[in-house]
Amino acid sequence: MSKRKFFSLISTLLVVVVPVLAFMQRQAIFDQIRLHGYSAPDSVTQLATDTTMLPSTRRLFYVYHPALDEKSEFNKACRENEQTIVLGCYVEGKGIYLLNVTDSRLTGVEQVTAAHETLHAEYARLSTSERKKVDQMTAAAFAGLTDQRIKDTIELYRKQDASVVPNELHSILGTEVRNLPADLENYYKQYFSDRSKVIAYSEQYEQAFTERKNQIIAYDDQLSALKEQISNLQASLTTQAAELSGERDRLNSLKSSGQVSAYNAAVPGYNAKVNSFNQSIDTLTGLINQYNDIVPKRNAIASEESDLVQAIDSRSSVPAHQ
Repeated sequence: MSKRKFFSLISTLLVVVVPVLAFMQRQAIFDQIRLHGYSAPDSVTQLATDTTMLPSTRRLFYVYHPALDEKSEFNKACRENEQTIVLGCYVEGKGIYLLNVTDSRLTGVEQVTAAHETLHAEYARLSTSERKKVDQMTAAAFAGLTDQRIKDTIELYRKQDASVVPNELHSILGTEVRNLPADLENYYKQYFSDRSKVIAYSEQYEQAFTERKNQIIAYDDQLSALKEQISNLQASLTTQAAELSGERDRLNSLKSSGQVSAYNAAVPGYNAKVNSFNQSIDTLTGLINQYNDIVPKRNAIASEESDLVQAIDSRSSVPAHQ
């Protein structure tokens, strides 16, 4: 083979091979470009540390230049891409966006969201065979799940777009479910050195909602029971008042007609009914006072819950009890 033909062949191979290699390494090239000159803010590095991201996971987190945004900026990035996400979103090829939640009662939200969105980025990079295996594991774990909140969340995704369910399961199970099957637990170990810390953050901020929700339910149950008692007693007092009025008219008639003995005999019974009536009024007053005392307490807790919801989603609110 002549040198000219040899170099021509080499040139041809380079034309073919270099683009192929570049395509195969496109993610590494993309990552290198994204990380060039990037210095993660302290708030971002702290999130990676808090969630025990392993070096490769932390690196991918940084590739997407995580941003803690206020609502106006956050909504521009997220709500047009994922209508159901109000805490964060991963936009492939662009970034990871996190809602800046400053309410100290919701400590843990940002950590869990950071881990959740990073798992979306990791899922996007799984090969077809890897994804199939992971989807089987997450589906099996979900089938045995008893947490109704998570089941409802997944059902909402399913109704909106069933195709995203495996992806969402991958992130939700990894960041919100403490006890997972051994195979899935081992799978997540490639991303976090201690996944239980992520779960602890999830449980911490969820507890802020759960405690208030349960207290509101307890107050509403008390108010409902009191309202029924008040209503029944009011109806009873109305009947008693009518009976007393009739008895008083009868006594007056006996007295005016000179039937003193009959009158005197009926008076003790009438007085006993009056005493019972007055006691019922006192009971009613006490029940009304209890009701009126609980309402502001219930509404105060509801207001707190509403504030927490507002901190993560301005579209939601909790109605006051009327």
